[in-house]
Amino acid sequence: MSSQAAAVNVDARRMAPVEWGPSNTTAGAVVPTQFISFAIGDDQYGVDIMSVREIKGWSDITHLPKQPDYVRGVLNLRGVMVPIIDLRCRFGQGLTEATPIHIVIIVQVGSRPVGLLADRVLDIVSFEASQIQPVPRIAEASRIDFLSGLVTVDGTMIALIDLPHLLSMPAGNHDERR
Repeated sequence: MSSQAAAVNVDARRMAPVEWGPSNTTAGAVVPTQFISFAIGDDQYGVDIMSVREIKGWSDITHLPKQPDYVRGVLNLRGVMVPIIDLRCRFGQGLTEATPIHIVIIVQVGSRPVGLLADRVLDIVSFEASQIQPVPRIAEASRIDFLSGLVTVDGTMIALIDLPHLLSMPAGNHDERR
C-alpha cells in the first residue's frame, strides 16, 4: 500500500510544474506587470490592468449636488451607479470639457466600481516591477499623493495612479474653475 502512496506522490510531483500559461510564469522568472496607459492632455498615466473592468466612451451622466468638483456625477452602468472622477480636475488642472471623444475607464477600487474620465486610452504597457521609480517629493503635492510611482516605457514616462489614494485623499481647498 505504501508503494501505491509513493506512486501517487511521484505523479503529483510530476504534474506540479505543468504550466498552462505563458512560459515566463515559471518559478524564478519575473512576471511583467501590465497597465492600461491613457492621456490627460500631454501627460501619460497608467492604472493596473487587473483593476480595469471596462473602457467606454463618454456619455451623459447624472450630476449630484454637494459633491467635490472632481466628482462629475454618476453613470448608470447596467443598474449599478458608478461615480465618475474627472482626473484632470482631481489633479488640480481644471475641469475637463467632456466630449464624445473622451473615455471613461471603469476600475474596481476595493468592492466598488469607479469611472475615471480621461482624454484617450493609449496602450497596454508591460514592465517589471523593478522598473518603477519613486515619485520625487519635489513634485506638486496635489498630484504625487495619487501616484504610486513612475516608469519609462519606450522613452515615455508614465505616472502610475494609486487608485485607493485617488479616492481616499481629501481634495483639500481646490477651486477648480476654469
